[in-house]
Parts: sequence; structure tokens; C-alpha cells
Amino acid sequence: MKRLIIHADDLGADEARNAGIIEAIEAGSVTAASILVNGPAFQDCLQRIASINGKQLSFGVHLNLTEGRPLSPGLETITGKDGCFYGKQQGHRRLMNRGDDALGKEIRREFAAQIQALRDAGVRMDHLDGHQHVHIFPAAIDATVRTAREFGIPWIRIPEEPPPARSMDRNNPLLNDEAERFCRLAAAVRIKLHGSTMKTTDHFRGLYLKGRLSLENLERTLQTLPPGLTELMVHPGRAHGGPVHGPFSAFSNREREKELAVLTSGSFHRMLEKYNVRLTPFPEDCP
Repeated sequence: MKRLIIHADDLGADEARNAGIIEAIEAGSVTAASILVNGPAFQDCLQRIASINGKQLSFGVHLNLTEGRPLSPGLETITGKDGCFYGKQQGHRRLMNRGDDALGKEIRREFAAQIQALRDAGVRMDHLDGHQHVHIFPAAIDATVRTAREFGIPWIRIPEEPPPARSMDRNNPLLNDEAERFCRLAAAVRIKLHGSTMKTTDHFRGLYLKGRLSLENLERTLQTLPPGLTELMVHPGRAHGGPVHGPFSAFSNREREKELAVLTSGSFHRMLEKYNVRLTPFPEDCP
């Protein structure tokens, strides 16, 4: 049996992204979403979630160590002088430093703060992942697992996938390089978690679809989907109606709307039937 979790990231980043994700949920195309607790539209996200009725959905925390302002005060190793996270590139470099005790303590503290804030908001979490996959980096993985266990969160994303047989975009090799780096980190985490109580899906897809989610590429993904439980990472949304400033200002654009159109199209749902793929949220029991 082929079961597929279609998982939208960045709920809470801004109102345009929130609107698009909720559209995809209402269309029956998205079955899970992860919430960016320090996002500017976190409260808007909570209001929209409360309005959803009659959908089988999974919600999780989108742990963030790279963009915006942390929830914990007084951090020194993972933030700059302005009190904000360092950004993707510098943040990732710092997160490669396994064995830095001060860094590890701050990560655990911030992860706990983000998860607690989502719990205090009344959101039931069954999974976690990382904004820009920070949760699988060497400096963060121990904090990820420890915090997940402390809060009783059973599922963790392992963004490891085989490269596609055919290149989806020969003009942008940097995206492939980034996907390969994440896959190497994820493969090490899968080995680390072997035999643990943490749950992971059998398969993952979405790294190589970043910015490339067309009906053609999506059909190719569904056509080659292996049996078992697969998580497909997606980023639907709406574009901003006007100028936006801040660390999340680039999140909602026309590319997000293209992705939303693909996911909510009748063609996509016919593909699911054609390839005998059943949509599901994160299961309550192990796959």
C-alpha cells in the first residue's frame, strides 16, 4: 500500500502563506502542517486552525534556529548582537559544530520554548521538523530527540531521499547540492535513531521538488512512489498583496501560488487515484 502525507511547511510565517496552506487543507490536498512559532503570523495561524472542521490533520512544530527572533531571552551563541538568529547560511555553519556545550544548551532551551508556546496555544502536536532542516544538524539533533521525548512528540522528519532519475532543473545545480547535503545529514540521523522509540516515515520526498513543483514533476514522483508511508514536503501559499519587510518577507510569492495551484488541481487528485496513493495524516500507530 502507498500512503502519502502531504506536509506543508511554514504555517505562521505570514498571513499570505497561512491563507494558501489553509486553502490546500480545505481542498483535501494537505494532510499535515508544521507551525513556525516565532513567525509574525503565528496568532493568525492559530485563528485559521480553529476554523477548520471535519478534516483529518496532523500539526507539528517547525523548529527554527535561523530566521527571525527567538522566544528565549538572553541567547548568546545562536543569535547576533541584534538578538535575532543569524540567517540560513551562517546559522547552518554554526549548527555543524557538534560538541559545543554552550550551543547545545541554548538549542535545547529554544526548542523547548517553541514547543511549549505551541502547546500553551492549545495545538496538539504529533510531529516535529526543522525550518531549513535545522533539527538534523550535528549541533541540534541531540536536543531535537531529547526535547521530542520530553514533550511526548512521537514523529520526527528525516529528509532523506534518493536523487531523481531525471534532473528536474538542469539550470539550478545549487538546489541539488543543497538537497544532497540535507540527505547526508538525514542519513546519519536515521542511523542514530535506529532502534529508538522515535517514529519516522518509511520515505521522504520534496527536497528535489523545491521550486519545481509542477504537475509533470509531481506525477513523476507519484509514479515512482515506493510502498509504505511517505512524507512529501510542500510549500503552498498566496503571494503578498503589497510590500513586506522583515526576515520572512520573501516567503510568500508567485512560486507559492504556482505550488498551491498544482496541489489543488483536479489533475493532482486524479493522479492519486491513477497510482493508487492514499492520503493520510501522521498515523497514531506505527506504519
